[in-house]
Amino acid sequence: MSLNSTADNLCAPDDHLCIVREHLQAVIIVPTLLLLTTLVGLVAVCCLRYCPERKRPKTTSAPRYHSASHKQRHSHRNHLQGIDAPPGINALEHEELPMSVQQVQQNVRPTLAAVPPMSTERQRGAFSQMTVLQPPFPVTSNNTYILYRARKDNRDVILRMLKETANGREKQEFLGFAAFVSGLGPHPFLPELLGVVSVQPPLMMVVEELQHRDLLGYLWKCRQQGNSGSESSCEMTEKKIFTMAGQVASALEYLHGQRCIHGNVGSRSVLVGGDLTAKLWGFGSAYRRRTQAVSPGEVGDIEMRKWQAPEVLGGKAVSQSSDVWSFGILLYEMVTLGDPPFAEYRATELLQYLQRGKHLKRPTTCSNSLYSIIKNCSHWRPEHRLSTSELIKTLQSGEKSANGRKVLKVVQPLDIQKYLREAGYGEAYDYAVL
Repeated sequence: MSLNSTADNLCAPDDHLCIVREHLQAVIIVPTLLLLTTLVGLVAVCCLRYCPERKRPKTTSAPRYHSASHKQRHSHRNHLQGIDAPPGINALEHEELPMSVQQVQQNVRPTLAAVPPMSTERQRGAFSQMTVLQPPFPVTSNNTYILYRARKDNRDVILRMLKETANGREKQEFLGFAAFVSGLGPHPFLPELLGVVSVQPPLMMVVEELQHRDLLGYLWKCRQQGNSGSESSCEMTEKKIFTMAGQVASALEYLHGQRCIHGNVGSRSVLVGGDLTAKLWGFGSAYRRRTQAVSPGEVGDIEMRKWQAPEVLGGKAVSQSSDVWSFGILLYEMVTLGDPPFAEYRATELLQYLQRGKHLKRPTTCSNSLYSIIKNCSHWRPEHRLSTSELIKTLQSGEKSANGRKVLKVVQPLDIQKYLREAGYGEAYDYAVL
């Protein structure tokens, strides 16, 4: 109405040319611009929708990490050649394990990432001087993985490599164990986990190599060299026992602080470095208890029953106190240079023997101070045993006065078959429920 009235005021009623000029912008120009804008928008949408996309350069697939600093580390992937260091472990350019450690701690199995095809030889190219490690003595071992010695970046490492024939469940368990170990975090007396190959086959854990491998084998080596009369490079003294035992106790206290019960303390589960630094290993049973439904008192390795506390033999769950009991057995192994505990009794007779108030007999090579620690770790009632903090203080005190010159020697020669029998390995298939 306002436009018409304005035009009428300016133009005569019959002057059509004047009226068109007055309404030119509102009636013709603006609608035309709106129409053109709409057409341009439609053409752009059609181009984006139906025109072929530009081919993007292919990039090597990589796992998605939940880390804000992943972009900064991306440039190191070619150098790492597939090695992923777990979170919290300062190694191999701080790559991360593509799984949640917290999920494993909450008894949830990690999700197995899609594994792209990759040849074994290409992955093994990241390492040099690879040789297969044989077990120290003929016992049944896990047949899903193989251990290798290798070199990586001028450092000796151990490769725990999953066999390529492993099924999905075994892959899940392998990666779950890797996440569990990485979740424990670093400690000076736990073997250093350098990395985990978790995205491309073959899946493997990369752990630092300790020169003397397991403590049991080292103790046997000391015994054999002592009996041969040759100059021994393996001289175990009482002072070294206190020192190495203190290191293991420190690791055990750390694990208990992480709410982790080891459950498998013994010389087989301790690794020894070239400078005789002792580091606690053997977390298989601890991982199984964390992630699987294990009945209270169930012992994962039946061959280890002579190392278990009486309450565990009686069907109760392992605890910090039962770890301390096993630690006392470890001291006995060290001072005897690898003798099995309770050698004169069968594993099925051990609980009844302990119920009568019996203890490990004192070895001839054991001092009063060391034997008192063994007995204080071996009380029948768990609450009467030393705590790990008390154990560490006692070992540190004993180390100051321990004999560091007299080399321990054991007259009896090593007989592996006799050891397996006396340690209870032969009873694995005829075990009677106590």
